[in-house]
Amino acid sequence: MKTLLRILLLLIVLIAGILLYIQFTWNKKYDAPYPDIKASTDSAVIARGRYLAFGPAHCGTCHVPLDKIEAVESGLQMPLSGGWHIDIPPGRFTAPNITPDKATGIGNLTDGEIARTLRHSVGSDGRCLIPFMPFQGLSDEDLTAVISFLRSQPAVEHKLAKSQQPTLLGKAVMAFGMIKPEGPMSEPPKSQPIDSTIAYGKYLANYVANCVGCHTDRDMNTGALIGTPFAGGMKMAPDPLLENYAFMTPNLTPDKKTGVIANWDESTFVKRFKTGKVVKHSAMPWGSFSRMNDVELKALYRYLHTLEPTENRIAKTIFPPGDPLPEK
Repeated sequence: MKTLLRILLLLIVLIAGILLYIQFTWNKKYDAPYPDIKASTDSAVIARGRYLAFGPAHCGTCHVPLDKIEAVESGLQMPLSGGWHIDIPPGRFTAPNITPDKATGIGNLTDGEIARTLRHSVGSDGRCLIPFMPFQGLSDEDLTAVISFLRSQPAVEHKLAKSQQPTLLGKAVMAFGMIKPEGPMSEPPKSQPIDSTIAYGKYLANYVANCVGCHTDRDMNTGALIGTPFAGGMKMAPDPLLENYAFMTPNLTPDKKTGVIANWDESTFVKRFKTGKVVKHSAMPWGSFSRMNDVELKALYRYLHTLEPTENRIAKTIFPPGDPLPEK
């Protein structure tokens, strides 16, 4: 009996120690370089940033109030004052106000601080930002364009809840380093030529439009990509914005049996994107992608068709309420 009590006491002490460790270490501070990026007032640079924000980079899909998302997807261009949020196992995460408002937006941040956030997932106070944004590899020119556009917006006062409200699980994975800032895998280019080449398609798919981030199976507890890139299988839980429909991403590799676009020709691919959303409950930001130009869509098509074919049948992508997502 005494042995059992000692074991029980040891377990209590161990659990208490782990909980204390999590509580006092989860909110780590990180260091990262400040990119040498300076916002421009040049109208062409701002126009490029606006195009990215409401087109392939689809910033407007998240950084607007929840009741404006559909309007933005339909073509409305409004200040990116934040408000969208998502509840996932690590916590609730809210897209912040990124207009130049000094009280509630980015008005007090330097260009370097904003650039560091986008490139290294480190906030102005050194905290780790959950890497929802795929812009670590954005070229210096495009990073400059995006920040220049953000600076050009009207300042909108829109006070929001904290951008990150982690659960105990979220704090644990951050405390133990399972979620930490993500920087670029290689030196980002100074510029990226805009053309219909495979190289530009790769840039779009991985660092701008984030095709890889959604069309790759992901551990939703840590955010880690665990599947073959672009082979689909990422599960999106029921979303109130989609009337509680759930979603599983399809396979984009050129596998003839299971790749959703493997048998499309280039013109079919371009036309599909230009059409926009045709299934009401699709989680894909079709409106933003429909505004991509033909050159970029051709580049994306050509890159996706260079991927290693991966057999991964996604039999169903949209799941009505009550229709559970498959376990595997």
